[in-house]
Amino acid sequence: MKRIDHATFGPGGNSESFYNEGKKSTVQAPAWLSARGLDAYEYQAGNGLTAGDASLRKVGEEAQKHGILMSLHTPYFISLSGVEEEKRLNSLNYISRSLHAAELLGADTIVIHTGSAAKITREEAMALAADTLTKNLEVNGDTTIRMGLETMGKINQLGTLDEVLTLCKIAPIYHPVVDFGHLNARHLGGYFSDCDSYRAVFDKIATTLGDDYAYNLHCHFSKIEYTKAGEKKHLTFEDDVFGPDFEPLAEAIVREGVCPRIICESAGTMAEDALFMKSQWLAAKGE
Repeated sequence: MKRIDHATFGPGGNSESFYNEGKKSTVQAPAWLSARGLDAYEYQAGNGLTAGDASLRKVGEEAQKHGILMSLHTPYFISLSGVEEEKRLNSLNYISRSLHAAELLGADTIVIHTGSAAKITREEAMALAADTLTKNLEVNGDTTIRMGLETMGKINQLGTLDEVLTLCKIAPIYHPVVDFGHLNARHLGGYFSDCDSYRAVFDKIATTLGDDYAYNLHCHFSKIEYTKAGEKKHLTFEDDVFGPDFEPLAEAIVREGVCPRIICESAGTMAEDALFMKSQWLAAKGE
């Protein structure tokens, strides 16, 4: 992956405003985002990859033309820790298809959910996920696209920061994807209370995997409502109850000297909230 020496910001999918302005196709998204001062976009394939190769290639061409860094979120039904072996290993096919789509999009990162620990112990779930990821190397290990393992928001899911980092140690192609809203939700709030609590995430990644993994860290950020089970639903930046707040993260990015890509997953206001994050980062830099 090409090293990027500034933080970048963009939405996961298309905002309501994108469609309200008459846009109909994701092919139009790169130009729309660039005109607003954003520089990243995560293509959403959570419900499955339905677009054809020609459409994906066109989105990729538009992204390159307008300077938009691309990533892809893989289908939610990938199950790294599934107890049914056939279903679990079929995840490798979905990862293969996602990598193919990412190549057409010009994406350098795919984002994969780490799995569930609802019906088995966390140790059993981690062992299954590790087995799946090891087998995945035999099928998809020759890619140059980062395979990102995401921190998750529900307590019965795999996806604490420590669990993700442990799985990333399986091979260098695996990278952590830190969803700050998820981590806050699974800890029932207050997890990111100040700049230092955000800095600790970058420090742990650098210490565990190496500085390069922290420098261009792929991140998700949104405010998320939670219950005692963890994540309930994504909110917008207008929320002042659940958090987390972005401003201390902007300060942490500057003080750590890192250049993450931050994808906003707010509920319908992804582009607007991504632009707010960029403005806060620039303010933290004194620009």
